[in-house]
Amino acid sequence: MLTVVNKPLYAVSNDGLRSGMTGVFCELRKDDLQCVATDAHRLMQYKSTDVSCPKTDSFIVPKKPLNLLKSALPDNEDELNISYNSNHLFVAHGGTELVCRLIDARFPDYKVVIPIDNPYKMTVNKHDFQNALRRVSVFSNKSTNQVALSISGSELQLAAQDVDFSFEGNERMACQYDGEDLQIAFNAKFLIEMLSGADTGDINMELSTPTKAGIIKPTEQEENEELLMLVMPLMLNN
Repeated sequence: MLTVVNKPLYAVSNDGLRSGMTGVFCELRKDDLQCVATDAHRLMQYKSTDVSCPKTDSFIVPKKPLNLLKSALPDNEDELNISYNSNHLFVAHGGTELVCRLIDARFPDYKVVIPIDNPYKMTVNKHDFQNALRRVSVFSNKSTNQVALSISGSELQLAAQDVDFSFEGNERMACQYDGEDLQIAFNAKFLIEMLSGADTGDINMELSTPTKAGIIKPTEQEENEELLMLVMPLMLNN
């Protein structure tokens, strides 16, 4: 259970949009807490309903203090207490307390980039997909890490090439797919890192066109939790 205490209102300024993207945007509502992070190429949205918030509010927390907090907190279900004011965030857990300065910036309007009508659905084993991406990406261009996904029926083909060095790699794997045949390319490094955040055996990918963002969700979500990951595609090599 997470308890958030308001002291007092924090207002995000209208400038410093890029600075806002270097942290995690926290949105407090009466019955849930939503955290969003993005680097303009990928986005992760986490929602927890096991939260008690005093009012609707929002603030941006820098990435580095959150990484320190992650390392310091034990892996258990103990209650975490968060409080904040216009400039600082305070996190307390037992004898551990973190104090950090909030980012005074405007977070981008992330909701407009999350597609709500991706019609094609693919389910694939997360572990097998990650390993295939690692193997195939060895042959990709090192500046883009581009891997093309070709999906047809119950088969997913991964392909990468580096034309400068005449490298090329291909791999096929099974999947469950509902949609028209599709070829779409992503940064393999981004996909591998994002999949690590999904604690599930299988993942669902919701796709549309080669130029529209893909949505990744765990097939099984923890109680009171929702995780959504978005990744922008790359232009396919001809």
